Amino acid sequence: MISRVALVAWHVFKESVRDRVLYSIVAFAIVLVAASLLIGQISAGQDLKIIKDLGLATIEVAGLLMAVFIGIGLVAREIDRRSIYSLLAKPLPRSEFIVGKYVGLLLTIFVNVTLMTAAFYLMLAWIGRVSPEYVRRSWEAPAADPALLLAVALVFGELALLTAVALFFSTFSSSGLLSLVFTLGLWVAGIESQDLRHFGDIVDSPATPLVTAIGWIVPAFSAFDVKAEVVHGHLVPLGLVAWRLLYAAVYSVVAVGAAVVIFSRREFK
Repeated sequence: MISRVALVAWHVFKESVRDRVLYSIVAFAIVLVAASLLIGQISAGQDLKIIKDLGLATIEVAGLLMAVFIGIGLVAREIDRRSIYSLLAKPLPRSEFIVGKYVGLLLTIFVNVTLMTAAFYLMLAWIGRVSPEYVRRSWEAPAADPALLLAVALVFGELALLTAVALFFSTFSSSGLLSLVFTLGLWVAGIESQDLRHFGDIVDSPATPLVTAIGWIVPAFSAFDVKAEVVHGHLVPLGLVAWRLLYAAVYSVVAVGAAVVIFSRREFK
Protein backbone atom coordinates (compact mmCIF):
# COMPACT_ATOMS: atom_id res chain seq x y z
CA MET A 1 0.00 0.00 0.00
CA ILE A 2 2.68 2.50 1.02
CA SER A 3 4.72 1.85 -2.11
CA ARG A 4 1.70 2.47 -4.38
CA VAL A 5 0.78 5.68 -2.54
CA ALA A 6 4.41 6.82 -2.76
CA LEU A 7 4.48 6.11 -6.49
CA VAL A 8 1.37 8.21 -7.12
CA ALA A 9 2.73 10.98 -4.87
CA TRP A 10 6.08 11.02 -6.69
CA HIS A 11 4.33 11.26 -10.06
CA VAL A 12 2.27 14.25 -8.84
CA PHE A 13 5.38 15.89 -7.40
CA LYS A 14 7.41 15.55 -10.61
CA GLU A 15 4.57 16.86 -12.76
CA SER A 16 3.90 19.81 -10.44
CA VAL A 17 7.56 20.78 -10.16
CA ARG A 18 8.02 20.64 -13.90
CA ASP A 19 5.01 22.86 -14.51
CA ARG A 20 4.71 25.38 -11.72
CA VAL A 21 7.10 25.40 -8.74
CA LEU A 22 10.09 27.02 -10.41
CA TYR A 23 7.89 29.81 -11.76
CA SER A 24 6.54 30.59 -8.29
CA ILE A 25 10.08 30.69 -6.86
CA VAL A 26 11.23 33.10 -9.55
CA ALA A 27 8.15 35.27 -9.00
CA PHE A 28 8.83 35.26 -5.25
CA ALA A 29 12.43 36.38 -5.77
CA ILE A 30 11.30 39.16 -8.13
CA VAL A 31 8.75 40.39 -5.58
CA LEU A 32 11.37 40.50 -2.83
CA VAL A 33 13.91 42.32 -4.99
CA ALA A 34 11.30 44.80 -6.23
CA ALA A 35 10.11 45.40 -2.68
CA SER A 36 13.66 46.06 -1.51
CA LEU A 37 14.27 48.50 -4.36
CA LEU A 38 11.03 50.33 -3.66
CA ILE A 39 11.51 50.51 0.08
CA GLY A 40 15.15 51.45 -0.28
CA GLN A 41 17.87 51.10 2.28
CA ILE A 42 16.73 50.32 5.82
CA SER A 43 16.64 53.55 7.75
CA ALA A 44 13.86 52.88 10.23
CA GLY A 45 12.42 49.88 12.04
CA GLN A 46 9.12 50.14 10.21
CA ASP A 47 10.81 49.29 6.90
CA LEU A 48 11.97 45.92 8.20
CA LYS A 49 8.46 45.12 9.41
CA ILE A 50 7.09 45.89 5.95
CA ILE A 51 9.61 43.55 4.32
CA LYS A 52 8.89 40.76 6.83
CA ASP A 53 5.15 41.13 6.39
CA LEU A 54 5.50 41.24 2.61
CA GLY A 55 7.70 38.14 2.58
CA LEU A 56 5.36 36.08 4.76
CA ALA A 57 2.34 37.22 2.78
CA THR A 58 4.05 36.30 -0.48
CA ILE A 59 4.84 32.80 0.80
CA GLU A 60 1.22 32.39 1.86
CA VAL A 61 -0.31 33.71 -1.38
CA ALA A 62 2.00 31.63 -3.60
CA GLY A 63 1.12 28.55 -1.58
CA LEU A 64 -2.60 29.33 -1.69
CA LEU A 65 -2.53 29.65 -5.47
CA MET A 66 -0.68 26.38 -5.77
CA ALA A 67 -2.95 24.53 -3.35
CA VAL A 68 -6.12 25.75 -5.05
CA PHE A 69 -5.28 25.66 -8.74
CA ILE A 70 -3.29 22.43 -8.65
CA GLY A 71 -5.53 20.82 -6.04
CA ILE A 72 -8.76 21.23 -7.96
CA GLY A 73 -7.13 19.73 -11.04
CA LEU A 74 -5.62 16.65 -9.41
CA VAL A 75 -8.59 14.46 -10.29
CA ALA A 76 -10.27 16.59 -12.99
CA ARG A 77 -7.09 16.50 -15.11
CA GLU A 78 -7.09 12.70 -15.11
CA ILE A 79 -10.75 12.68 -16.16
CA ASP A 80 -10.21 15.20 -18.95
CA ARG A 81 -7.25 13.23 -20.31
CA ARG A 82 -9.24 9.99 -20.08
CA SER A 83 -6.26 8.57 -18.20
CA ILE A 84 -8.50 7.82 -15.22
CA TYR A 85 -9.73 4.67 -16.95
CA SER A 86 -6.28 3.16 -17.38
CA LEU A 87 -5.39 4.09 -13.80
CA LEU A 88 -8.50 2.47 -12.36
CA ALA A 89 -7.88 -0.64 -14.48
CA LYS A 90 -4.58 -1.18 -12.67
CA PRO A 91 -4.36 -2.88 -9.25
CA LEU A 92 -4.53 0.52 -7.56
CA PRO A 93 -7.35 1.04 -5.05
CA ARG A 94 -9.14 4.34 -5.41
CA SER A 95 -8.35 5.24 -1.81
CA GLU A 96 -4.61 4.94 -2.46
CA PHE A 97 -4.98 6.97 -5.64
CA ILE A 98 -6.57 9.87 -3.72
CA VAL A 99 -4.16 9.68 -0.78
CA GLY A 100 -1.21 9.56 -3.19
CA LYS A 101 -2.48 12.63 -5.02
CA TYR A 102 -2.79 14.51 -1.73
CA VAL A 103 0.64 13.50 -0.47
CA GLY A 104 2.24 14.43 -3.80
CA LEU A 105 0.77 17.91 -3.83
CA LEU A 106 1.62 18.36 -0.15
CA LEU A 107 5.23 17.45 -0.92
CA THR A 108 5.26 19.94 -3.79
CA ILE A 109 3.94 22.72 -1.55
CA PHE A 110 6.40 21.80 1.22
CA VAL A 111 9.40 22.03 -1.12
CA ASN A 112 8.10 25.27 -2.57
CA VAL A 113 7.51 26.87 0.85
CA THR A 114 10.92 25.68 2.08
CA LEU A 115 12.76 27.21 -0.87
CA MET A 116 10.85 30.48 -0.61
CA THR A 117 11.55 30.61 3.13
CA ALA A 118 15.26 30.06 2.49
CA ALA A 119 15.27 32.92 -0.04
CA PHE A 120 13.36 35.07 2.44
CA TYR A 121 15.91 34.44 5.21
CA LEU A 122 18.80 35.19 2.86
CA MET A 123 17.20 38.54 2.09
CA LEU A 124 16.69 39.28 5.79
CA ALA A 125 20.24 38.22 6.65
CA TRP A 126 21.56 40.60 3.99
CA ILE A 127 19.44 43.43 5.41
CA GLY A 128 20.73 42.71 8.91
CA ARG A 129 24.30 42.76 7.65
CA VAL A 130 24.18 46.05 5.72
CA SER A 131 22.03 48.00 8.20
CA PRO A 132 23.80 50.43 10.57
CA GLU A 133 24.11 49.52 14.24
CA TYR A 134 21.74 52.27 15.40
CA VAL A 135 19.07 50.94 13.03
CA ARG A 136 19.47 47.37 14.27
CA ARG A 137 19.06 48.56 17.87
CA SER A 138 15.69 50.09 16.95
CA TRP A 139 14.27 46.78 15.74
CA GLU A 140 11.85 44.91 17.98
CA ALA A 141 13.27 41.62 16.68
CA PRO A 142 16.39 40.72 14.65
CA ALA A 143 16.14 40.76 10.89
CA ALA A 144 16.49 36.97 10.43
CA ASP A 145 14.28 36.25 13.44
CA PRO A 146 13.89 32.46 14.01
CA ALA A 147 10.33 33.14 15.25
CA LEU A 148 9.36 33.76 11.64
CA LEU A 149 9.54 30.00 11.18
CA LEU A 150 6.51 29.64 13.47
CA ALA A 151 4.48 31.81 11.11
CA VAL A 152 5.75 29.77 8.14
CA ALA A 153 4.83 26.51 9.91
CA LEU A 154 1.27 27.74 10.43
CA VAL A 155 1.11 28.90 6.81
CA PHE A 156 2.04 25.36 5.77
CA GLY A 157 -0.66 23.99 8.09
CA GLU A 158 -3.18 26.28 6.41
CA LEU A 159 -2.02 25.14 2.97
CA ALA A 160 -2.22 21.46 3.93
CA LEU A 161 -5.81 21.99 5.03
CA LEU A 162 -6.73 24.00 1.93
CA THR A 163 -5.16 21.31 -0.27
CA ALA A 164 -7.38 18.68 1.37
CA VAL A 165 -10.43 20.87 0.79
CA ALA A 166 -9.50 21.47 -2.86
CA LEU A 167 -8.97 17.74 -3.37
CA PHE A 168 -12.36 17.01 -1.80
CA PHE A 169 -14.17 19.34 -4.18
CA SER A 170 -12.20 17.99 -7.15
CA THR A 171 -13.64 14.52 -6.46
CA PHE A 172 -17.10 15.94 -5.84
CA SER A 173 -17.46 17.80 -9.14
CA SER A 174 -16.21 17.27 -12.70
CA SER A 175 -16.23 21.03 -13.28
CA GLY A 176 -12.95 22.74 -12.44
CA LEU A 177 -14.70 26.11 -12.23
CA LEU A 178 -17.27 24.79 -9.77
CA SER A 179 -14.53 23.20 -7.65
CA LEU A 180 -12.66 26.51 -7.68
CA VAL A 181 -15.74 28.45 -6.55
CA PHE A 182 -16.48 25.96 -3.76
CA THR A 183 -12.87 25.92 -2.55
CA LEU A 184 -12.43 29.69 -2.54
CA GLY A 185 -15.87 30.13 -0.98
CA LEU A 186 -15.01 27.78 1.87
CA TRP A 187 -11.65 29.50 2.34
CA VAL A 188 -13.30 32.92 2.59
CA ALA A 189 -15.87 31.54 5.04
CA GLY A 190 -13.01 30.04 7.06
CA ILE A 191 -11.24 33.38 7.19
CA GLU A 192 -14.44 34.91 8.61
CA SER A 193 -15.25 31.92 10.85
CA GLN A 194 -14.79 33.88 14.08
CA ASP A 195 -17.31 36.51 12.97
CA LEU A 196 -19.74 33.79 11.84
CA ARG A 197 -19.53 32.08 15.25
CA HIS A 198 -20.47 35.33 16.99
CA PHE A 199 -23.05 36.36 14.39
CA GLY A 200 -25.77 36.31 17.03
CA ASP A 201 -23.95 38.99 19.06
CA ILE A 202 -24.23 41.37 16.11
CA VAL A 203 -27.48 40.52 14.34
CA ASP A 204 -30.77 39.24 15.72
CA SER A 205 -32.07 37.04 12.92
CA PRO A 206 -33.85 33.70 12.46
CA ALA A 207 -30.80 32.63 10.44
CA THR A 208 -28.47 33.12 13.41
CA PRO A 209 -28.33 29.42 14.46
CA LEU A 210 -27.52 28.39 10.89
CA VAL A 211 -24.81 31.03 10.46
CA THR A 212 -23.31 30.15 13.84
CA ALA A 213 -23.28 26.46 12.93
CA ILE A 214 -21.53 27.24 9.65
CA GLY A 215 -18.93 29.22 11.59
CA TRP A 216 -18.13 26.15 13.69
CA ILE A 217 -18.20 23.66 10.81
CA VAL A 218 -16.01 25.44 8.25
CA PRO A 219 -12.24 25.20 8.80
CA ALA A 220 -10.97 28.17 10.80
CA PHE A 221 -8.34 29.41 8.36
CA SER A 222 -8.01 32.66 10.32
CA ALA A 223 -6.47 30.73 13.22
CA PHE A 224 -3.29 30.16 11.20
CA ASP A 225 -2.49 33.85 10.77
CA VAL A 226 0.13 35.01 13.30
CA LYS A 227 2.10 37.17 10.88
CA ALA A 228 1.36 40.41 12.73
CA GLU A 229 2.47 39.00 16.09
CA VAL A 230 5.72 37.61 14.70
CA VAL A 231 6.57 40.69 12.64
CA HIS A 232 6.19 42.92 15.71
CA GLY A 233 8.31 40.64 17.86
CA HIS A 234 5.47 39.35 20.04
CA LEU A 235 5.76 35.91 21.62
CA VAL A 236 3.82 33.13 19.90
CA PRO A 237 3.60 30.13 22.27
CA LEU A 238 4.82 26.85 20.83
CA GLY A 239 1.85 25.10 22.39
CA LEU A 240 -0.53 27.31 20.43
CA VAL A 241 1.30 26.53 17.19
CA ALA A 242 1.23 22.79 17.96
CA TRP A 243 -2.52 22.77 18.67
CA ARG A 244 -3.33 24.65 15.48
CA LEU A 245 -1.16 22.32 13.41
CA LEU A 246 -2.93 19.38 15.04
CA TYR A 247 -6.26 20.98 14.13
CA ALA A 248 -5.09 21.28 10.51
CA ALA A 249 -3.96 17.64 10.50
CA VAL A 250 -7.24 16.31 11.90
CA TYR A 251 -9.40 18.41 9.57
CA SER A 252 -7.23 17.41 6.60
CA VAL A 253 -7.63 13.72 7.44
CA VAL A 254 -11.41 14.19 7.57
CA ALA A 255 -11.46 16.06 4.23
CA VAL A 256 -9.24 13.51 2.48
CA GLY A 257 -11.29 10.68 3.99
CA ALA A 258 -14.47 12.25 2.62
CA ALA A 259 -12.78 12.62 -0.77
CA VAL A 260 -11.89 8.91 -0.70
CA VAL A 261 -15.49 7.94 0.10
CA ILE A 262 -16.92 10.12 -2.71
CA PHE A 263 -14.34 9.02 -5.28
CA SER A 264 -14.80 5.34 -4.39
CA ARG A 265 -18.52 5.55 -5.16
CA ARG A 266 -18.21 7.68 -8.28
CA GLU A 267 -19.04 6.16 -11.64
CA PHE A 268 -17.07 7.13 -14.75
CA LYS A 269 -18.65 6.81 -18.18
